[in-house]
Amino acid sequence: MTARLPERTPVDGIAHVEALVVIGNPDYATLVTGDREVLLTALTTPGPASNALPGAVFVSPEDDAELRSALARHGMTAILGTRLSGTALHSSLLALIADDRAAADRLVTAGMNVLTQVARRGGVTAVIAELARRIDGWAVLLDAHGQVIASAGAGRLHVSDAAAFALGRPVRVRHDGLQLHRVGSEQDLAGSLVIATRSSRTSHARDLSSLAAALFDLLLRSHDPTLTEHLGRGALIDILVDGGQRAEALLHRWGVHERTLTAFEVGTRTRTIDLERLLRRWFDELGAEHVFAADHGHIRGFVRDDLAAGLLDRVRSFSPVAGMRVHIGVGDPAPVGALSRTATQAHQALDAALEDGRPGVRYAELPSVELVLSALGAAAQGQLAGLLEPLVQPSGASGDLARTLRVFLAENGAHRASAARLGIHRQTLVARIRRVEALTGLALERADDRAVAWLALREYGL
Repeated sequence: MTARLPERTPVDGIAHVEALVVIGNPDYATLVTGDREVLLTALTTPGPASNALPGAVFVSPEDDAELRSALARHGMTAILGTRLSGTALHSSLLALIADDRAAADRLVTAGMNVLTQVARRGGVTAVIAELARRIDGWAVLLDAHGQVIASAGAGRLHVSDAAAFALGRPVRVRHDGLQLHRVGSEQDLAGSLVIATRSSRTSHARDLSSLAAALFDLLLRSHDPTLTEHLGRGALIDILVDGGQRAEALLHRWGVHERTLTAFEVGTRTRTIDLERLLRRWFDELGAEHVFAADHGHIRGFVRDDLAAGLLDRVRSFSPVAGMRVHIGVGDPAPVGALSRTATQAHQALDAALEDGRPGVRYAELPSVELVLSALGAAAQGQLAGLLEPLVQPSGASGDLARTLRVFLAENGAHRASAARLGIHRQTLVARIRRVEALTGLALERADDRAVAWLALREYGL
């Protein structure tokens, strides 16, 4: 019989009716056993017990109309008519709760071990992704000002509500299992972890997320001495892509004296694989200089022409992690003073590898696109690239519209698959496609225009 607490309310403890004076956690149920007369007396006598008991659950072998009526008057939840009674009932319930707690503790411990291992491989982004998977929901890590550091499984509305929740503002949508865990102390706050779980094991999610918040506190406060190196390597790669005598001089200082190099780009669909560590090991095995740098989740760089095949072989033989592979795109050899073309080719080959699920693709294996583009004159190539200029930011970087067009074409015009891959609503996708058509003059329901758009993306290097 229930009168106040939902039947799926988790249990966190058990007490004799004489000993209960306060409910420890209003989100959990406390079981109460003992004599019915003692219970009814406590309910009718003003004091701490009469205030606490309606929030507990009375468990008893007795079950009659008088008892039900008395409990209903006081709004107390009860489980009546149990087979056990007295000390046997209390001890059995105590043992069940202890077993359940032990099982939950083991799950939390195992989960924390995995999160710690993931942190070593992929840092904050990898931990947030694994946490969201383990709590069967979404997770958002915010800084002390409510700005997003990392998120997983969360749409834009989730992220907005997470920030509002962390800052004490109303959320727009009710999220079951919404929890807030502070990262750091109130005196030295590093951020906030907001989670929402679809699982009924909210206590498991709470315990694991609380420990994850402590792990994030450590990760966010740990200075990364390699950050300057990462930024420097990225700038050096940009110089090589720009080409010219400055690029050649830089390569000589880097210990690279070849006249031609081959560009590559490596990527994966999971955050738990440390691509930089893999590349460092593979380049050491190949005896190659580490001419590569991270760029928006991918690794791009250049390798001696005769070592490109060895790099491809290592990627292809790499065992998948949780079903996810490492993918590589390789361009054609190019003079060291003009590496931009081969870098673009490597990027396009990686796109093809990711889209087709192949571990490695050479640009030369894309004969249809290469054949058409190579047959076009400079004027025609310029017209193709010009189609996409309205979609590209002034800095030359591709914006949301260009990325949307590429994904939409790669998914063969499938709205559901394209929206899922971009992480947006289908109506948002439709609005973006209409905007692309308005800016380019293309009608993407026509096969010819879709073909032109794909060639333009390849020519522009997007």
